[in-house]
Parts: sequence; structure tokens; C-alpha cells
Amino acid sequence: MLASTSLISCNLSSFPRNFNPNNNSLTSSQYPKPSISSSSSSSSSSSSSLSPPKPLNFITKLYPLHKRTHLQICWNSINTQNSQDPISKKEAPLESENELDENANEGEGGGGGGGGGGGEERDWTTSFLLFGLWVGLMYYVFNLTPNQTPSMDMYFLKKLLNLKGDDGFEMNEVLVSLWYIMGFWPLVYSMLLLPTARSSKGNIPVWPFIALSFFGGAYVLLPYFVLWKPPPPPVEETELGKWPLSFLESKLTAGITVAAGLGLIVYAGLAGGDAWLEFYQYFRESKFIHVTSIDFSLLSTFAPFWVYNDMSVRKCDGKMGWLLPISLVPFLGPALYLLLRPLLSAVPVSLSSAAPEEK
Repeated sequence: MLASTSLISCNLSSFPRNFNPNNNSLTSSQYPKPSISSSSSSSSSSSSSLSPPKPLNFITKLYPLHKRTHLQICWNSINTQNSQDPISKKEAPLESENELDENANEGEGGGGGGGGGGGEERDWTTSFLLFGLWVGLMYYVFNLTPNQTPSMDMYFLKKLLNLKGDDGFEMNEVLVSLWYIMGFWPLVYSMLLLPTARSSKGNIPVWPFIALSFFGGAYVLLPYFVLWKPPPPPVEETELGKWPLSFLESKLTAGITVAAGLGLIVYAGLAGGDAWLEFYQYFRESKFIHVTSIDFSLLSTFAPFWVYNDMSVRKCDGKMGWLLPISLVPFLGPALYLLLRPLLSAVPVSLSSAAPEEK
């Protein structure tokens, strides 16, 4: 690296009387390309570069002045910045890459996009919106829904539960189909939420919400949607052979669900127009049928999101992405995906080996 000298004058001492200006102790070989700066005792120290003076002429010019000056030789490099700029430019990306790596590690420790804690804060916007939706639905169900036929609602409920014998009354075909499909919806959500939609943070189990959904439907599942924090924890290989994953991952279970749903929808579709008009009249008057219909609509609305979530965890959202728009079809779309999706055992990324450290 080529360097140059800069002479800075300070108010410290004067030149000695016996100073020999012809002394060759300061040579250009020792201090190549020197530059000079001088100032009086009242001025502050500064430096300026002159390019390039003769090596010893500056001494003969300064010596006769007899001012109290002191020459301080400072080494600097004119080319230092130029020579170090490429290095600094090379080091800057390295530092930024290290910072990105540290931020990524902190982000992994803090959970996924919906998770909280650790290195990043959770975005609570979706949770607040879902919570507001749930509160609004609860208020509507208990205070605003029509309730003109409470005795008829109890009668329908007993008939659908087979608690009332044959009395000659023929139940509405659409209502019967809706009732039995509502019995299969919790099974579909069980297969979508276990294990790929388990919450990894907060120790919030999903199975109580799924169990209660057989009685409360989407009105019970919505609080879990509010509290859910991805990503799901890894699945132990031993879990796949145990209940309930062995049942929920079974293609036989998915096939029965698709067949039952298809049969019930066809049964309702073949009902005449009078049956649909009668059902609409029930919807306007009956609290039981009104709330059940809204429940069916909510489960059909949220199902495509959980289908996409399951696709992402199983790493099949690319080759099976065509099933995502099909999942918009109420019940049949998500059920068809459950039949065609790859088994979780074929996705090593989502699995962790059986714990050999168990004591």
C-alpha cells in the first residue's frame, strides 16, 4: 500500500539552532512523496497535501522564520480509502448476511406467521376479527334468530334423533340431509385439523374443540381458530399408528365420508321444489333450523382455508393445487381432498423420529 506523510505543526517547541538543513536523515526513500502543512501558534492543527514538493526544500523555507513550530510527521495513505473501499464493500454484504441469519434464527425461535413470542410479535388482526365474528354470531343466535315455533323445533329434534316413533309425519328431505351432513362435518374437520392444524404455542389442545363440535359445530370451533398459533409441532412416527391418527389418516374413512356426503346431497337435490320451499319457510320461522343452516354455511366457508393449510404442511400444494378451488364446493370439495391427499407418513418433513430418549 502506497503511503504519504503529512506534516502537522503544533505549538510545542522550536527548531534547534544547530539544525542542519542539508541533513539527509529525512529522505524520500524513508518517507516517499511527503506533503506539508504548517500553522502558527494561534491556529488549530490542520493538514493539506501538496503534490509533490522537493523532499528538503520545505525545511530551508521554514527554518529562517524562527517561529515556535514543531513538525509532526503523520503517516496516512492517499490511496487508503480507494484501496479499502473494495474491502469495505465486500465486508458490508457479509455483515448484512450475518444480520439476516441472526434475524432468521430469532424469527424461527419466535414461531410462525401467526405465532407469538420469541423473535417476532404476533399479528393479532385476524384473531380480533374472528373473535368479533364469534361474539356477533353468539349475540345473533341467542337474541335475534327467529323463534316462532319452539314446540315444532323440539318435535323435529326428537324425530331426527329417532326418539319418536312412526306417527305418520314425513320429515322434510332437505332438513334430513342437512341434519346428517352436519354429523359428518366434525369428522371432516377432525381430519383437517389433526395433526396439521395443532397449535404449537400456548399449549392449546385442539381435541376438546373437535369433540364439542359434534354438538356445537362452527360455534365451538371458532374460538380455536382465534387461539390457533402455527406452525404445528412435528408428528412422531409412532403417533401415526395409534388412535385417532390411524383412523383419521385412513383412506377408508375418507372414502366413506365422500360416499355418504354425495348420497345425502343427491337425496336433497332430488327432492321436489315443494320440499325446498317448505325448508325455506322453516328457516324463517324455526330457531333450530335457522341456527343449523348458519352453522353449515360457516363450516363450508372456513373449510377451504384448512384444506390449504393441510396441503402446505403435507407439501402437496403444488401438484394438488387444483383441489383448492374444488374445496369451495360445500362438504364434497373438502371430503374429496381428504380422499386424494398424500398420507402423512410420506411427508418426512412433517415427521420426527420416535423419541429414543424416553425414560
